[in-house]
Amino acid sequence: MALTPPAEVLLPRSSAAALDAAARTDPALHEPSLRAAFEACRLLHAEHGKTYYLATLLLPPAKRPYVWALYGFARYADEFVDSLTDPDPDALVEWSEGFLKALEADGPTDPVGRAMAATMRRWDIPRAHVEAFLDSMRMDITETGYATYEDLRRYVYGSAAVIGLQMLPVLEPVAPGAEGPAQALGEAFQLSNFIRDVGEDLDRGRVYLPAEDLDAFGVSRADLLAARAAGTTPPAVRELLAFETARTRELYAQAQPGLAMVHPTSRDCLRTAYELYGGILGAVEDAGFDVIGRRVAVGVPRRLAVAVPGLVRARLARVREARWQRLPG
Repeated sequence: MALTPPAEVLLPRSSAAALDAAARTDPALHEPSLRAAFEACRLLHAEHGKTYYLATLLLPPAKRPYVWALYGFARYADEFVDSLTDPDPDALVEWSEGFLKALEADGPTDPVGRAMAATMRRWDIPRAHVEAFLDSMRMDITETGYATYEDLRRYVYGSAAVIGLQMLPVLEPVAPGAEGPAQALGEAFQLSNFIRDVGEDLDRGRVYLPAEDLDAFGVSRADLLAARAAGTTPPAVRELLAFETARTRELYAQAQPGLAMVHPTSRDCLRTAYELYGGILGAVEDAGFDVIGRRVAVGVPRRLAVAVPGLVRARLARVREARWQRLPG
């Protein structure tokens, strides 16, 4: 997991342009090693969060580095416990405690921590949101399942809802009450992943489907493991996943009003992420909920069909914003 980019690094032109734009209001981003730290986060984002990364390209360049940092931090922490090949939960505890202590002193020294601390400072992201996220990551060390939906939501608050709250300042809310939809959207994204990745999570020894739901559909953890071994999804499990999908769509409905509550130059990014993550549920449905033995995905044509029109709208929004700022008085 070590990320140690050199202090001097030749950044891709697009990265350099985004960091230059951000540095106009955040002079710290002129510092070469900090720029390299943000680039390390961008690489994590581009490799592991392709859907979300595509959506962030619709943001104004000056905002993109901070989203790289938020995603990179979350992914870096998550990999300590979610890696299928080299999990290291003790390292998660050490790294997360070190990060929080460093915030009170001279600041983190590892690249991901430095970029995250700079993002927290620039957008006034509360430490409590980061602590809640790290608490949920540590829960993955010992917790392998959740008895009720409310138990799962308490975990998801830290693992995903607070990510929505961390993102909100960067997206710049323009209406009161944006926090609720932001939390709902983060939660919906996470639950979409749980539904799609139920087979992979079984390989990690975890079940993110509430035990009370399994009981309601006559499914046991042993049934899920047998289905994973067989590479097929039996009817009862498909009915269970259909139920979870319908409930997650309700969260997307709760989040939908929030799409209009952020700055006009952020809306197309948020809308694109909303549609693409919602498309994960569509892909699960198109597969007949047969996802235990395989990983479904939103295809490239669908991603482009959503992202390209959004890119055009986003550029027009930035043009309108620039013209408005040039108006006298």
